[in-house]
Amino acid sequence: MSTAKSPVQRRAGDSVVPAHASTTQITLEEWEVRAPLSDLALRSVAAVQAASEQPPLPLKSSIPDTDASRPSTPSYRQPAKPVSRPSTPLPAATRAPTSHALDPKQPIQTPQQFYDWFAQIDRSVTHSQEAHFRAHVAMVAGHLDTTGMLLERIDEIEQEVDRMLDGWRSVEQSGRNIKDACERLLQERDELLELTDEIDARLEYFQELEHATRVLNNPGESLVLQTDFLYMVERIDICIEYLKDHRHYKEAEVYLLRFQQCMTRAMTLIKMFFVASLRALATDVSKRLSEKDVSATAQMHLLYTRFRSVTPQLAPLLGELERRASAHPEGLSALLSECHSAYFNVRKSLLVGRLTEEIRGLDPTRTELVELTNAGCTYLKQLCTDEFVLFREFFDSGEEQLYAYLESLCDYLYDDLRPRILHETRLTTLCEVCTVLQALTVLDVTELPEEPPDELSVDTEHSKSNGIGKLHISRLLQMVLQDAQTRLFFKAQAVIQTDIRNYIPKQEDLAYPDKLIEVRRPESQFDIKEKEAVSRLFQLPSLDRKETWYPTVQRTVWVLSQLHDYVKPAIFEDIAQEAIGLCRQSLLSSSSIISQRNAPASALDGELFLVRHLLILKEVANTLAVAGKDDQSRTALGDMSGRPPAGSRKLLSKTSSSRHCDVYPEQDYLRSCRKLYLHLLDIDQDLKRACQNVISLCSKPLCEPLREWVDRVRAFNASRSVSPHPNQPKPLLTEQAWATQSTAEELHERFVEACDRDLRISVTRLRLYLEDNRTVSILLTHVKTRLWMDT
Repeated sequence: MSTAKSPVQRRAGDSVVPAHASTTQITLEEWEVRAPLSDLALRSVAAVQAASEQPPLPLKSSIPDTDASRPSTPSYRQPAKPVSRPSTPLPAATRAPTSHALDPKQPIQTPQQFYDWFAQIDRSVTHSQEAHFRAHVAMVAGHLDTTGMLLERIDEIEQEVDRMLDGWRSVEQSGRNIKDACERLLQERDELLELTDEIDARLEYFQELEHATRVLNNPGESLVLQTDFLYMVERIDICIEYLKDHRHYKEAEVYLLRFQQCMTRAMTLIKMFFVASLRALATDVSKRLSEKDVSATAQMHLLYTRFRSVTPQLAPLLGELERRASAHPEGLSALLSECHSAYFNVRKSLLVGRLTEEIRGLDPTRTELVELTNAGCTYLKQLCTDEFVLFREFFDSGEEQLYAYLESLCDYLYDDLRPRILHETRLTTLCEVCTVLQALTVLDVTELPEEPPDELSVDTEHSKSNGIGKLHISRLLQMVLQDAQTRLFFKAQAVIQTDIRNYIPKQEDLAYPDKLIEVRRPESQFDIKEKEAVSRLFQLPSLDRKETWYPTVQRTVWVLSQLHDYVKPAIFEDIAQEAIGLCRQSLLSSSSIISQRNAPASALDGELFLVRHLLILKEVANTLAVAGKDDQSRTALGDMSGRPPAGSRKLLSKTSSSRHCDVYPEQDYLRSCRKLYLHLLDIDQDLKRACQNVISLCSKPLCEPLREWVDRVRAFNASRSVSPHPNQPKPLLTEQAWATQSTAEELHERFVEACDRDLRISVTRLRLYLEDNRTVSILLTHVKTRLWMDT
């Protein structure tokens, strides 16, 4: 039993404290629920249970149950099934009469033999009763051995599984290491490929030098017309920019210098091809122009259409040269300047003969100055416009050189026009010349037609942008316009000195009010035309009937109206201040002459003459002040809009307001306004003094008899208060012959008659000199007030 239990004990010992055993215990019912048996297992358990319920009796001792003399083995609930063990005793009736091992070999004769035989039977019975226990124990021991073997096999399998798991883990770790190594190799490969690509990309810029050198070494002038030439130039430009940004590369400076040399060679080839093509074309055109009977249309075709025919071939090349010259001015701007010079020389050689012939046809020495200016400047404007458009089709830069070239063409006319302007003595002619020049300036070329896109252009990204913009004729006419304005200024000063300051009035100039009475007749057509010819600056209702003005006032208004549209505002303000001041002084002296002519009857005419013309002069000064403010505001608006200001005067505005924005600073404007206001203040003071004199001359003759009578009454009353004989009776005022009631009434009647007669005459005289009813009403109100105060 000890040997049989050793496997169980060993397994139990192994299973008591397994590495993964749980400390919880379960019952039999929980075990049945968690591990149910199958039907075959249940039948096997039932068979084992049935076999173990009725153990067999020992041999030779088994008796039927009914004859048993001793208690049998307790029965179970279910009857025991017959077993096939050989040790089970059979009933005596069916048992064969064979000998048994327990039968005595010899008959029992003594008690001792019986006791021995009985002891043997007892031992046999005992042994027979314990046989199924021993069989069960043997079976359990076999099961234990099998279980132990299985456990050992399981242990071996577990060990093998552990070894397999360790091997799998080792393989997994090795695989992961291999994967990481492969990924590192792939990453290194990608890095190497990327590095190779970057090296190739960087070396591509250096390798481009060989291709550029090979292309530039090709012979022939038509190299610039090859399809890959401009592409090569673009690649060189890219390489130069790249090497400038990466000067730290090895030999970058050397390659940069070589690329710049290649760029210079390429641009030189473009310049040489352009100059050669231009000269060849100029030679052909000059040869054709030298032929006889070449019409104007043919000349235009040769001078412009022939040149435009080569622009599709030359313009892209010049565009590349201009773009590179703007990017690298230190090395390529000279080449572009040579192209400009070659172009201007060729164009000038072709145009000078035709230009001089046209100017000669205008007959500068005999033609009227205005007609010469109009015809010559119009022709030059058209010529400059054509040249500007043609130059713009070739180039997109060189605006300053272009204007210098155009000015050199204009000098051929200006050489004849300037002396005529500087020697012109007529102010109206100079004004008309300024009108023509300003009209051409206002009618400037505002916008050139858009050019169609060049289909032969290789580089569409860097197509020409027409950066020159538009032609400004004002730059070309500025010199001659300044000459005309300068001459106009000096001539205006001479007119002011001779016709205003040093003017000696004639008898008919001082014939007031006869001139006013004569002008009441209907105006002739000639007078209307003369009024329409005056500048619109002074076309105000209060400034009508200029033929009745004093000559100095007429001359002042005429000179200022002529100058206002043609000289700079600062200069005009100075002239206006001088003219207005001198005109005011001449009016004061002329008023004194009129007042002393037939004194005292002409005193009122002299004062009214002064009031009339001072009002006119004040209106002129106010108009100039308002016009100056309008010019200043319109100049600001013109600067913001980029167009000439609205409200311009005469032929197409005929003002120089568009020129005022850069020559009329605010400080000069304010200084001029202050000077003009000082003149206005002087005019107001003289006007106030003249009005007071008019009021006095209108009221004093009417009140003089009354004032004398009142003074006499006051003297009489004063003499009564200081009588030397106080006791004597004092004479009464009514006792005096000159102070009687009838005399006072007669004096009053004469005063009323004088007011009715003389005041009407004064009112008529006022309305004759002063055509503004409001001004007349104001003066009459003051006259009435003075009469009331004096009476």
